[in-house]
Amino acid sequence: MAKLTQLIDNEVFQAYATYATVVLLKMMMMSLITAYFRMTTKAFANPEDAASFGKGEAAKKYLRIDPDVERVRRNHLNDLENIVPFLGIGLLYALSSPELSTALLHFRIFAGSRIFHTFAYLIPLPQPSRGLSWMTGYVVTISMAYKVLKTALHL
Repeated sequence: MAKLTQLIDNEVFQAYATYATVVLLKMMMMSLITAYFRMTTKAFANPEDAASFGKGEAAKKYLRIDPDVERVRRNHLNDLENIVPFLGIGLLYALSSPELSTALLHFRIFAGSRIFHTFAYLIPLPQPSRGLSWMTGYVVTISMAYKVLKTALHL
């Protein structure tokens, strides 16, 4: 097992930590964007949130589903479905001793595809831009998983 100091000095691990942090911050930002859309559209899912804008029956009109809020939420859910696997597989990949240039290519393409995916989702850009950006990140994660399995299982 690698010692922590060996990980900290490992350039591939540093690259992984950098890009993992970038995509995690991007995913966290989706919560803030959701809150912004909820406030600006006054569309809330919980009665206690709607109560800030009215009492009793007056507050009920703010308990509603808004298409813009739902679009942001779907984008956030898509991040959860893709960034979480990247974090686990990317860590194993970083520990599998890949070439730095190859690892950087994987990490940069994944982070770029997720950032572009968010813009494609929120603007929205015409398809297939969002689908292609999703597919790009997905393929990168599969590529890293293959390398991990090839290294660990000697495939």
